[in-house]
Amino acid sequence: MRFGRLARVAAEELAEVLWPTRCVSCDQPGELICDECRARLPWVEQRLACPICGAPFGFLTCTECAGNWVARSTIAALDFHGTAARMVTCLKDAHELRLAPVMAAAMLTALEEASAWDAPDGAPRFSPGDVDGVCFVPATASAYARRGFDHMELVSRELSAASGLPLADVLVRAAARDQRELGREERAENLAGTMRVCEDVCGMRLLLLDDVATTGASINEAATALLARGAASVTACVLARVW
Repeated sequence: MRFGRLARVAAEELAEVLWPTRCVSCDQPGELICDECRARLPWVEQRLACPICGAPFGFLTCTECAGNWVARSTIAALDFHGTAARMVTCLKDAHELRLAPVMAAAMLTALEEASAWDAPDGAPRFSPGDVDGVCFVPATASAYARRGFDHMELVSRELSAASGLPLADVLVRAAARDQRELGREERAENLAGTMRVCEDVCGMRLLLLDDVATTGASINEAATALLARGAASVTACVLARVW
């Protein structure tokens, strides 16, 4: 076993020599996210964010969720542009799996900040003591086959380990058209009935994770499925919010 660890370390060091780590945003060698790009991350200020859909600056008046958001509250860590967008793309499509713990850490940072602010139900937007499990919006079978992994499962496992909250891998997803091609109403229609709960979630208070929220169609469909199977509440958290 000791030899195996040494072999892995040697392989990682050789890989770093042959293919040096580069910043996913500016391509400078050194770190996955360099100091300059880290300093420019578009963090969402939680006190100003919509307590329903997580849209930046939507606290007083939000035009993004239009009253049709299913989760009790949604927390977004970053605005979806620049480095935040590159993080998602590089994890999903470039197989830079080392970004999973980075994304989980960013989401945990946002959750901690959001714990100081109320959701529409008057309770904190996030409280670790009020969460029974961490679940995630799953990839379709075709996306999993294409990539060889479910990127949100990786992020969720990292967040679960870092927070001490149990992982609840309870959702499965049927095939649907690529959401990027569709408008707001088409996204909801495209995902209708595609999420299914495969484990008992009755009475559970769940934290639902996804990478990006645009119209909220994926989060809404997942939250609807969980609540229909008896979940007590669903709070959502995403790395980035499009608005």
